[in-house]
Amino acid sequence: MAMTDGDLVAAFPDQLAHDVRAVLAVMPEARNAPASPFSVYVGDESVAIPYRIYQDELPVGVCSLTVVQQAILHCLYSRHCDGLVRQRHLEQIASSDELWVVPFVVQLAGEYVLEILESIQHGLSDLPSKRSTQRLAYGDFIARNPGFFARTERRVVSYWSCNYRWKFPIFGTYPGCHLLELLRAAASDRTGRPWPRHTPAGLTAETGP
Repeated sequence: MAMTDGDLVAAFPDQLAHDVRAVLAVMPEARNAPASPFSVYVGDESVAIPYRIYQDELPVGVCSLTVVQQAILHCLYSRHCDGLVRQRHLEQIASSDELWVVPFVVQLAGEYVLEILESIQHGLSDLPSKRSTQRLAYGDFIARNPGFFARTERRVVSYWSCNYRWKFPIFGTYPGCHLLELLRAAASDRTGRPWPRHTPAGLTAETGP
């Protein structure tokens, strides 16, 4: 399903609509319409985030945007069709504990670029701390979006099996496995119960996913 540029406002909570429009006003015209939105809850509000966008990157040093608008810009470019572009912009938002940033980061955890997984782990340095704002934000998001997170878990296993099994024969040694364990722990803290697992805890090349 395709979106229009105007639909990108729906990728963020309503309170950010003015800021999103300000960001869209400075972004280059898209070569193709944004594609395949996925819906998740941010707090109690449903948002529709594009799977991919096709705008070229802005020139370095766009100074007209506020701090919030720059974060919105990085969120949008984290959905870019080029994996290197996604990684560059992810690295600008991965450490954020804003609730509306969280789904952009979790979505990237379920994609195929190993370096992006490593960037997420680096950015989520506060996730292991039970009292951190970051852990609370991610735990709340997963608790509100269990189906989305289950799909993310399965994608991590699938991409590991297809692309990285030669390098990490045991799933438990794959960076994506460690990241998912931290995210499940955050959800368990938020809900007060063990969070269901949709991945193997550890997997050898012989047993298969």
